[in-house]
Amino acid sequence: MTETASPEVSVVMPCLNEAKTLPVCIRKAQEAMARAGLRGEVVVSDNGSTDGSVEIAKSLGARVVHAETKGYGAAYLRGLEAARGQYIVIGDSDDSYDFSDLERFVVPLRAGYDAVIGSRLRGTILPGAMPPLHRYLGNPVLTGVLNLFFRAGVSDAHCGMRSFTRDAYQRLNLVTTGMEFASEMIVKMAKARLRISEVLIVYHPDGRDRKPHLRSWRDGWRHLRFMLLYSPKWLFLIPGGALAAAGLAMMFALAGGSITIGGIRFDVHTMVLGMICALTGSQVVLTGLFAKVYAHEEKLDVDPAIDRALQWMNLERGLILAGLVFAAGFGVNLWVLGQWIRSDFLYLNALRPALIGGTLMALGVQGIFAAFFFSILGIEKR
Repeated sequence: MTETASPEVSVVMPCLNEAKTLPVCIRKAQEAMARAGLRGEVVVSDNGSTDGSVEIAKSLGARVVHAETKGYGAAYLRGLEAARGQYIVIGDSDDSYDFSDLERFVVPLRAGYDAVIGSRLRGTILPGAMPPLHRYLGNPVLTGVLNLFFRAGVSDAHCGMRSFTRDAYQRLNLVTTGMEFASEMIVKMAKARLRISEVLIVYHPDGRDRKPHLRSWRDGWRHLRFMLLYSPKWLFLIPGGALAAAGLAMMFALAGGSITIGGIRFDVHTMVLGMICALTGSQVVLTGLFAKVYAHEEKLDVDPAIDRALQWMNLERGLILAGLVFAAGFGVNLWVLGQWIRSDFLYLNALRPALIGGTLMALGVQGIFAAFFFSILGIEKR
C-alpha cells in the first residue's frame, strides 16, 4: 500500500515494551489482511517503550505513533486518532489475541454492524491464558454490572479484541486514559444504540516474559468506578429513592402509634430513624437528578426522558410543588403548636405529627432550592 492510498482497515495495537510479542502480532495482522484481500495498515501506538519495540515495528512496515500520556486508554486514543481506515480493529500486542482471525472482525462491519466485540468467556480460554480470579469473578461480575446498568447485551465486556467503523468511533467521544477505556467504549456504544455483533474467539496465554501491566483489584475498581459515575440512576437514584421510600414508610406506619412485630416494639425512635432516612435519601436522589440534568445539558448523555421532563418542568412549577410540600408540613406543625398552646406550654404530646411535619417542611425546603439549582443548570433556557 502506498503512503497516499486510503486503507480499508486499520489495525491499532497499543505498545509498552512488547519487543518479544509485537513482531508476531504485526505479522499475523499483515498476513491476515493480505489473505483476505484487505487493503490495510498496522498502527502501533507506543506508550514509552525502551526495549526496541518502536524500531521493530518500523522495520516490519507498521506505522508508529507516540502517546505521550501514560495509560492503556491514552495509547489507544492516540492510535485511533492516527488510524486512517474505514474499519478499525484493535487488540493488545502481547499475542494473547490472534490477529490471524482479523477477517471475522471486518465481515460484520461490511454487513452493516457498527461494532464487533470478541468474547473469550463464551469462546475458548486456553490453559494459563486467564487467571481464575479474572475468569470466574472479575470479568463475569463487571460484565454483568455493565449489562445491568447500560443494557449492552455483551458476554465479555473487557475482551481487548474488537472492531468498529470509523463513523461509530467518532460518535463515541472516548476520553478515559486507563484500563477503564474498555468499559467506556462498550457503555458509550450501548448508549449510542450502535449495532453490535459478537465473535467467539480463542484467548491464548500471552507471550511476555514479564508481569502484565494489568493490576487486578486496582483496574477492576477503575472499571466499576467508571460505570457507577456514568450511571446516576444506579449510583444515586435507585439507592436514594429506596432509602427515602423506606424512611417515609417507617414514619407513616408509626404515625398512629407503636407497632410490635415478632416481639420487637417499634416506636417514636424508629420514626426518628425514618426521618433521617427520608431526608438523606431525598438528598441523594436530588444529587442524581442534578447529575443527569447536567449530563443532558452538556450533551454528555442525552436522555429522552430527561428531555421530556425538562420540557414540562420550569422554575415556577418546581417552586409550586416544593412549596405545597412545605405548606403541608407547616400546616401539621401549626396544629402541633396549637396543641402546645392549649396545654399552656406545659407539655407536648404530639411528637409523632411533629416529626412528620418537620420532615415535610425539610423536604419542601430541599425542593425549593433544588428548583433554583435545576434552573441554573439550564432549565430556564427552555
